[in-house]
Amino acid sequence: MKMLEILAQEMQQEAITTRKMLERIPEDRFDWQPHPKSMTMERLANHLAEIPGWVELTLTTDELDFARNPYVPTTYRTTKSLLSFFEDNLQEALDALNNAKEGQLSEPWALRRGEMILSEGSRIEFLRQVFCQIVHHRAQLGVYLRLLDVPIPGSYGPSADELIAMEAATN
Repeated sequence: MKMLEILAQEMQQEAITTRKMLERIPEDRFDWQPHPKSMTMERLANHLAEIPGWVELTLTTDELDFARNPYVPTTYRTTKSLLSFFEDNLQEALDALNNAKEGQLSEPWALRRGEMILSEGSRIEFLRQVFCQIVHHRAQLGVYLRLLDVPIPGSYGPSADELIAMEAATN
């Protein structure tokens, strides 16, 4: 299996759990945040839903320069619109992975703000960081949901909530 196929398969697998987490956000809690320095639920959920779109950017450009392309966060405030946004970005990522060539993965890519280079490396290194960002922010969202007493779906096996439900069903 080639690396692009592995990445596409991993993206699809991670999307299952990400989708489940986004589906559980209570619509009346989009303004909630666990601490004044924390993102609101809306900001975190929108950020998580937009991250798959970074795959296409990484594969089709040589860099992201925040001086020329300032970051503008999205602001979806319903579960339905948030999930639609996530699905669009996921499909864009999968299409980009399916249309890319293996040789692109070793090509250089940079993150900068004007002349200041924030990070540089190969495209594969940045793609792996995209995947790590998805997992990181999904875990953050899990903490938010837990603090709101929303049952958490399992990521790589059943969650404590799912285990309790399974035990209750067998008794």
